[in-house]
Amino acid sequence: MKRLESKVAVVTGAGRGIGKGIAIKLADEGAKVLVADVIMDNAEATVAEIKARGGEAVAYQCNIANRTEVEDMFKFVEENLGPLYCLVNNAGINRDAMLHKMTMEQWDQVIAVNLTGTFHCTQVAAQLMRERETGRIINIASASWLGNIGQANYAASKAGVVGLTKTAARELARKGITANAICPGFIDTDMTRGVPEKVWDIMISKIPMGRAGKPEDVANLVAFLASEEAGYITGEVINVGGGMVL
Repeated sequence: MKRLESKVAVVTGAGRGIGKGIAIKLADEGAKVLVADVIMDNAEATVAEIKARGGEAVAYQCNIANRTEVEDMFKFVEENLGPLYCLVNNAGINRDAMLHKMTMEQWDQVIAVNLTGTFHCTQVAAQLMRERETGRIINIASASWLGNIGQANYAASKAGVVGLTKTAARELARKGITANAICPGFIDTDMTRGVPEKVWDIMISKIPMGRAGKPEDVANLVAFLASEEAGYITGEVINVGGGMVL
C-alpha cells in the first residue's frame, strides 16, 4: 500500500526543479497530483513524466499571485480530482539585487508570488480542509529566510512564509490539519545551475556534506510530511541543506 494512495495533492511551481521532483514523488506514493505552474508547457512535461512512471496527474496553469486564478484552481481540483488532502506551496521567483539598488518592482514581484501567492493558496486550501478536519499544508521556504546578501526581497518573502506556516499550524491543529515548512539549502536545479562556476564552488564549500542537494532530497521529506506517519508533526521548520545551516 502506497503512503498517499488516492489522496489528492496540489503542488505549485511543479513545472521544473524542486516542484517537479515533489510532484513526481507524491505521484509515486499514489497521490493524484495537480501539477500547477505559470508555464503550461512545463506543467504538461511534468505530467508526462509522472504518467510514464504509472502515476496520475493533471496539468494546470495558474499564477498564484492572482487570487481569482487560485480560487478557480482549487475549484477545478475539487470537481475533477476529488477532495483536497495535501497542498505543497512551492512556487516562487527571485529578482536579486543589493538592497541599495533594489527597485520597487523587484520587491513587489517577489512578495506577490512568494508570500502573497502562498497566502492565497493556503487560505483557500485551509477552508476546504477545515470542512473535512484533515489535511497537510507543506510550504517550501528557503535557508535564505535567515538573510542572504542580494536577496532582501527573497529572504523577506521566505521569512514571511515561515511565519505564515507557524500561524497556520496553531490555528488548524484542532481541525486535524498540519502545516510545516521546509527550507532547502543549495539544491541542484536549473536556477542554481545558472550561477557562475566560481559562485557554485563557493556555495559547495559551505556545505559540510560537500555537494549540492537534489530535488529528490526535498521531495522525500515532503512525502513523509504528507503521510499519516507525520500526523503529529506541525509548525516545524526543517532544513534540507546537507548541514549548510546548523
